[in-house]
Amino acid sequence: MMRAVEASSDWSSLDARDFELLRQIIEGTASTIGNEYFEKLVESLARALGTNHAFISEFTPPQRIRTLAFWSGGRIIDNLEYALPGTPCEEVFDGGFCYYPSGLQRRYPETEPGIESYIGVPLKARDGRVLGHLCVLDERPLADEPKRLAMFRICAMRAAAELDRSHQDRELSDLFDQAPIAYVHEGLDTRFIRANRAALRILGIRADEVDGAYGSSFVPDTPEAKRRLHEAFESVGRGTDTSGVVLELQRRDNGRPIFIQWWSKPAPDGSYTRTMFVDITERVLMEQEQARLKAQNSYLIEEIKSVHNFEEIVGASTGLVRVLENVRRVAPAEATVLITGESGTGKELIARAIHSASARSDKPFIKVNCAALPTSLVESELFGHERGAFSGAIQRRIGRFELANGGTIFLDEIGEVPMDVQVKLLRVLQEREFERIGSNQTIRTDVRVIAATNRDLLKSIKEGDFRADLYYRLNVFPIHLPPLRERREDIPLLVHFFVQKYATRIGRRVESIASDTMNALVRYPWPGNIRELENIVERALILSNSPQLTIEPDLLAIFPEATAHGHVPYGLTVPPPTAAAAATSAAASNGSGQPDGDLDSVQRQHILTTLRESNWVIEGSRGAAARLGMKPGTLRHRMKKLGIARADGA
Repeated sequence: MMRAVEASSDWSSLDARDFELLRQIIEGTASTIGNEYFEKLVESLARALGTNHAFISEFTPPQRIRTLAFWSGGRIIDNLEYALPGTPCEEVFDGGFCYYPSGLQRRYPETEPGIESYIGVPLKARDGRVLGHLCVLDERPLADEPKRLAMFRICAMRAAAELDRSHQDRELSDLFDQAPIAYVHEGLDTRFIRANRAALRILGIRADEVDGAYGSSFVPDTPEAKRRLHEAFESVGRGTDTSGVVLELQRRDNGRPIFIQWWSKPAPDGSYTRTMFVDITERVLMEQEQARLKAQNSYLIEEIKSVHNFEEIVGASTGLVRVLENVRRVAPAEATVLITGESGTGKELIARAIHSASARSDKPFIKVNCAALPTSLVESELFGHERGAFSGAIQRRIGRFELANGGTIFLDEIGEVPMDVQVKLLRVLQEREFERIGSNQTIRTDVRVIAATNRDLLKSIKEGDFRADLYYRLNVFPIHLPPLRERREDIPLLVHFFVQKYATRIGRRVESIASDTMNALVRYPWPGNIRELENIVERALILSNSPQLTIEPDLLAIFPEATAHGHVPYGLTVPPPTAAAAATSAAASNGSGQPDGDLDSVQRQHILTTLRESNWVIEGSRGAAARLGMKPGTLRHRMKKLGIARADGA
């Protein structure tokens, strides 16, 4: 039966034997905490009170009990969980101290068969909440010793404090694990001691991988990332509290880059560091994209300043028309194009024409003059570099391939690229990926490549200066630009175009071009091609003081004999002007040095002359369209636009 006992906790009520038992209990549990303490306590308490069973439990709402340590039959057994109603434990939770020296199985025949005696006491938190209980029980009656009950209560007070502390630790642990901010405890060697769920999610690791993981193993193998980590841990080693350092890491599961803002502080005893971080990858990637777009915008502004224009492709010669037809065919495709031709023939204009007529026309067109870059900087210019990748790399640089993503990159003077960079170019063409200098992070790119050169690449391959495999990757669709000396009928058109372009800029009024001047320009061999012609026209406009443009022979000083004798020294042969070229030249000056005015007038006269020579036959191998290098439909459209009809002449 249950006895109401006033069990005093006064130490004076304990005799020497009681003190010895209490000493044994305290010494047996003094150096332990948590589960180990609970197991030592129930063992020591059962031995001291001479009972066969003892356990400590915690209350699980709404009406259940779960044991934390259970001593039975001389050993610790597995914990169990049971319903509270209908047990003597319910009396403990409802009324406090519960003592059955005998008769327990008569009171609880269904839940406690064979158990005769029972002592239970609630374990309360500092705020008065009942956390669990401590009890001993036996198949035999207990001796009625109130002093032993006092000792039992003393042990229960210590057990209640430990259970309260465990609950607080668990609550803190729950906050640690469930916090939206990542928390990690690391050893001074960066070895993980503990990591919460947010940290596991950000770093891409499982809970069973925390033990043995090192923070440094998440850092990518780049100079910039390693420098940041080194500086961060140096500050921790000095005892400095870090404040929002940005670190670049890699996820363990898929290797993707992540960026974190990191705070760390040594633990009070200095044995480990407490680290907190938040994932700012989205923000950093957005800032990087903004930087890329800013760099791209700056580049495009510079390009706009250079006044490039597809309309600057001027001419109607057979060779140029053939080139433009190839441009029309290849532009919609994604094929790599290799443009060859002498310097000054307009390779960049053709590259821009291909880009403008392609599906990528609204994306960037990025130009790289490979010959203008120092050999040591070609790779950095093309692919970029990380901060600290080499001496002088004070910040990360975005390469031209990255800027051109989605658009077109024009590699001018491709034959000047060093052999070691050619390997990387080959990889971009084959795999569409590359790495910045100083980084092992692969960057995917979607870029159309157009290359140009004035060198004989096949000769360079034989001499060992150019890779054959790269050449065949570039030479998917070759376009060769004829030199200006092979398209002399275009010279009058180009002269008028450049006069119109520069006269207004320079502030000159030009009403006509001297016929001798035009004839001399047509016969000149133009080793510098269109670029040389443009420069000479601009120079002549600067020097001219007359409304009639005259170019003095000394301006054509490279091959002066060409203007006087119709031939070129040094083995170069200049054929006499074709009939079309002569007619165009004559028409340009109108026989008296008076031009018809604008470019359309010059083209109109040129077409008219050709039509008369072909007896106004447009189609066929001897028709005007074939002579002009046009399709019949194109010629008819041009005639309609320029107002040309048979009535204009026989």
